[in-house]
Amino acid sequence: MSFHLVVGHGPAGAATARLLAEQGHEVRVVTRTGAPAGPAVPGVEHLALDASDPVRLAKAARGAVALHGCAAPPLPRWTRLWPALADSLCAAAEESGAVLVMLGNLYGYGPVAAPMTEDLPLAATGPKGRVRAAAWERARALHEAGRIRAVEVRASDFFGPGVTDGGHLAARVMPGLLKGRSLGVVGAPDAVHSWTYLPDVARAMVELAGEERAWGRAWHVPTAPAVSMRAMVDRLVAEAGVGPVAVRRLPAAVLAVAGLFSPLLRELWEVRYQFDQPFVVDCSAYEAAFAVRATPLEEQVRATVAWWRERTQP
Repeated sequence: MSFHLVVGHGPAGAATARLLAEQGHEVRVVTRTGAPAGPAVPGVEHLALDASDPVRLAKAARGAVALHGCAAPPLPRWTRLWPALADSLCAAAEESGAVLVMLGNLYGYGPVAAPMTEDLPLAATGPKGRVRAAAWERARALHEAGRIRAVEVRASDFFGPGVTDGGHLAARVMPGLLKGRSLGVVGAPDAVHSWTYLPDVARAMVELAGEERAWGRAWHVPTAPAVSMRAMVDRLVAEAGVGPVAVRRLPAAVLAVAGLFSPLLRELWEVRYQFDQPFVVDCSAYEAAFAVRATPLEEQVRATVAWWRERTQP
């Protein structure tokens, strides 16, 4: 099998590294600390390295067939730190010859009024969306110049086992939900929203790394049909067997005050439009070309409830 370098060991990086190891590949994960974020996975080596250092990252990537860019700076520092990280990923891909598989999100499109397709312009109006779009534009320009081979894998909000950050269907919601507590949520509870299942993100990252016809453009991770926050909570509650859970929208004034104490809530204000109106991913282009399909929603819900129950048991 082959050698893959995974940069970052958050939920997506960990899932991608684990899947690659399960397939028999040699896997090296780069993080600042060199320590795994969870239990050690056989076949996965961890290396302490600042990924924004292009010389050291290129050295770590030598011999790799693919460089999976799954790292991201803390949200409050995106605009300051993303450019150096993106440049380093591109430099390491050029030096090593590895395919650069960038994990992206949907911030770069900005506010939209219809289902999102990959050919939409990157028209973000906020600084985090613009800096994220610029990272891919840099990689694509180098790809088109023949200097690197690159592909971007775009996902909506993560959902599923291993997803503990983000707040929408993670640590801020799941522990209380499993106890039957009412929930206050950001945005309109009944606005339909696309939730991308974390194992499907890893499967897409791995598949597109080996598909030459995928390179040079962005693809949306296969994602189950969009459902609202209220509908997702109802499904999770039914699976958990905890009875009805009330879901209410947090008032803007409450969020403004909470933002004074929560950097995450403060930074998410830029992309609040994603939860104030329908936010739907069209992944038909991927499904027409490649093998990965979205995990059925019922299976996603079952696995997520089981994972959180095990995590929160005393």
